[in-house]
Amino acid sequence: MEYHSDRFIDASLMIYEDDVLVAVLPASRKSEILTSHGGLTYGGLVLSQKTKADTVLSCFDAIVSFAGEQGLSKIVYKSIPYIFSIQGAQEDLYALFRVGANLVRRDLSSIVCLNRRLKLSKGRKWLIARAKKNSLCVTKSSNWNGFLGLLSGVLQKHDATPVHTAQELELLASKFPDNISLMTVEREGEMLAAALLFIFNNVVHTQYLATNEEGKEVGALDYLIESCIQDSQSKAFEYFSFGISTEDQGRYLNAGLMAQKESFGARGMTIDSYEVTLK
Repeated sequence: MEYHSDRFIDASLMIYEDDVLVAVLPASRKSEILTSHGGLTYGGLVLSQKTKADTVLSCFDAIVSFAGEQGLSKIVYKSIPYIFSIQGAQEDLYALFRVGANLVRRDLSSIVCLNRRLKLSKGRKWLIARAKKNSLCVTKSSNWNGFLGLLSGVLQKHDATPVHTAQELELLASKFPDNISLMTVEREGEMLAAALLFIFNNVVHTQYLATNEEGKEVGALDYLIESCIQDSQSKAFEYFSFGISTEDQGRYLNAGLMAQKESFGARGMTIDSYEVTLK
């Protein structure tokens, strides 16, 4: 998270039990609010595999106590979706209930269960077949400027801009070469479609997807996504994650975007945010 440290005041916590580190909470602070973490889609407690339920409860009691002592008025906690947890642990959700937390935001993300994948839609198969007829191929790239140009063109139509710069992505990729991968489809030197993948223990996540008008016409993005899914399957990953399709703090579902992901065999998974009001 250091690359955007100028945007957030770090307030991450380390929690010990008898001088043994048992949990870490990535967090930032804004005014009187502690958030886990303001620069992340999710980021709850990171626990040792040996940490038991009663210790997690104690961790939350300690966090609430510490936040109160620091004069904070609220804790915003973004829970880690179960697919990103090696053990699928959700003791923190129970601990949130115990400290009186309220669910204040719920986004709907999309995931493909790779070992029991649903079938592609007919329309998606047709576009992938068109891409193959055009002899398109998928390659790994380090053309970050070209990628940001393609992505910016897509987002500009929605009055949005990329969260990351080309320099930030290049920096992140250099620090995590095994976890960040840019896959592209190009023809005659032009980038038609691109997918920026963040690779976790058992999950491949599409941080960004982009294509231009020519790419849409020849099915470049469809072919790229399907290739990435099949590659993830062959490497024994458990899930392929598309990210959220919700806006307005989770209250609005972009049905068209959701349907596009569902056509690849994806189904919904929630990403939840909770608030603890401190007395």
